[in-house]
Amino acid sequence: MRNRGVIVYLVLTFGLTWSLMVGVRFGLGMPLADPRAQLFFAFVPALVAIVVRRWVTREGFADAGLALRLRAAWRYYLIAWFGPLGLLGAGILVAVAGGWYSPDTSALRDFAPGVPPVVLIALLLMVALALTPVYWGEEFGWTSYLRLRIHPGRPLLATLATGLIWAVWHFPLAFLGYADYRNVLIGLLWWTAGFVCQEVMLTWLRLRSGTIWTTSLAHAGNNMVLSLVADIMLSGGAGLDDLVVMPIMLVPQLAVAAWILLSGRYRAAAPAAPPAAVPVASGPRLGAGHAPD
Repeated sequence: MRNRGVIVYLVLTFGLTWSLMVGVRFGLGMPLADPRAQLFFAFVPALVAIVVRRWVTREGFADAGLALRLRAAWRYYLIAWFGPLGLLGAGILVAVAGGWYSPDTSALRDFAPGVPPVVLIALLLMVALALTPVYWGEEFGWTSYLRLRIHPGRPLLATLATGLIWAVWHFPLAFLGYADYRNVLIGLLWWTAGFVCQEVMLTWLRLRSGTIWTTSLAHAGNNMVLSLVADIMLSGGAGLDDLVVMPIMLVPQLAVAAWILLSGRYRAAAPAAPPAAVPVASGPRLGAGHAPD
């Protein structure tokens, strides 16, 4: 039953998402870099996970991590919220140390005329917080469903496999105008490494906090703070090629992912494998359970 659920989840998620990407790009003529276009497929992983949990495996939602757990997990919410800003700062330091970038905020001022850079960063942090429900659309599918079931009892292998699959799910974006890499193969390799590192960090947040909302917040911050500001400052401001910016920003992510894995924090936080799916007589118990804190 678990294997059937995973197969159905992957087939539906990839099939629906990739079809929507092509349809939106060529049928509606909308560039996929447009946030409005991304809303067409942003919630596919979560919606498919709900369908699989409820009607395919009928296992319910006891391990889905839907409860907010604000009181118990407040420190992990703070890590999720401000962690991407810390990774951004570390990546900028790597760029400065390597001689690729000289500290300059003019690109941020040009991006938002009249807005001081500090205020702009604060606004982006607030935007990330507001967009957390949107990024739940991916996290509820990948981190809160697939990662728990693809290799039960082997959390590291499950996380690496989920990160790789998650990266491949994004690959069409590199051919549909969202990303314009000078060398697509190298760009996708750096992209994949970034997704795997992100999944290691997101999984740690999910396990430690017991809620999918911390990972959704961190995912929002990764896109709206880490990736966006790095692009503004290093690609736009310093004129660096994306194939240079990506490995620069990957350095602190690799360091944090390695710290999580090598320090034993990941193993200590890992819960037991989910029980085999069994039919449920009543409806799904939304937010009824969570991983141990």
